[in-house]
This record gives sequence, structure tokens and C-alpha cells, in this order.
Amino acid sequence: MSLFMIIITAALVNNVVLSQFLGICSFVGVSNKIKTSFSLGMAVIFVLTIASAVANLIYTFILEPFSLGYLQTIVFILVIAALVQLVEMFLKKTSPALYQALGIFLPLITTNCAVLGVALNNVTDGYNFIESVINGFGTAVGYTIAIVLLAGIRESMVDNDVPGPVQGAPLVLFAAALMGMAFFGFSTLTLG
Repeated sequence: MSLFMIIITAALVNNVVLSQFLGICSFVGVSNKIKTSFSLGMAVIFVLTIASAVANLIYTFILEPFSLGYLQTIVFILVIAALVQLVEMFLKKTSPALYQALGIFLPLITTNCAVLGVALNNVTDGYNFIESVINGFGTAVGYTIAIVLLAGIRESMVDNDVPGPVQGAPLVLFAAALMGMAFFGFSTLTLG
């Protein structure tokens, strides 16, 4: 599979949020404003791309040669946690307002199942180093596209007259479901 197709497949066809349903917590929780959603998306792009690279190197040169593959989940979690700490410290120092806006969802990238899922899928799919990095980047771009689109939808729905039982989470999940159906149309991109 070409590197371009890995990106397209990861970002659009197998969108981590809309087709794999990973990372829903931050997807729903942070998607109130486009600016905040985009900023979280950028943090996820950084963490997921670097985590994919580091996880691949650790798996290829340490875990696999020493038959320690059973430790991959805990090792990948530690790698992700360290990267998130770096992002958190950087944002706290350079952009305190953004750090406050992201709130609890920034540290939650550590336990975001999307980030861990990609690292594990890279191993399962047998991706080499470059393919792992490209898949991590493509997945994070897909996450960013989805969360920014949802934030745009949510911002436009603020002033709408919505029946009481549908307000809040039900409406957000309904919008996400419609987005998932729309993204299903991208599945034809990978067919021969």
C-alpha cells in the first residue's frame, strides 16, 4: 500500500473517531469551539505522530528481539504519557489560555484509546517505521478533521430551537452519527 493511501485510509476511510469509535471522550468533550478543537487536534497530531515513531522503534529494537511483545501495551502507554507531559508543559509555558481551555482533556490524551489503538494497530498491521509514522499522522489528521467539523456544527447549532430531550449530548451524538455516515462514502477511495 502506498504511503498516500495509508494517509487517506487512516484519515478518511477508517477515521479513528467516526468509524472505529476511539477517542470519543475528547471528541465530544472538547468540540464546543472550533479554535479549541483545532488546538487539541494539533496536540493529538504531535503526540500521535511521535508516539507512532517511538513505539515502532521500541517494538522493533527492544520488545520483539527480546520476546517481550506481551509488554507492548504498558510500554506504549508510558511512551504516550511522556509525550503528553511534554506537550502539556510546552502549552502551559507558551499559551496559558489554550492550556486552560483544553483543561482536563489535554492530560486525557494519555489515556485516549485512539492514540494507544494506533500504536497497537501499527504493530498488528506489520507497518515498518515510515508506515507507522504515516499511519499515526494520518489518523491524527482524521481525528482533527472530525473534531473541527463537529465543533463547527455545534457552534452553528447554539442558537437553534432544539427540543429539550434532544439538547446536549443526544444532539451531539446524532450529529456525530451523521458525520460517520458521510465519512462512510470515502470507503470507495480504497477500492481498486
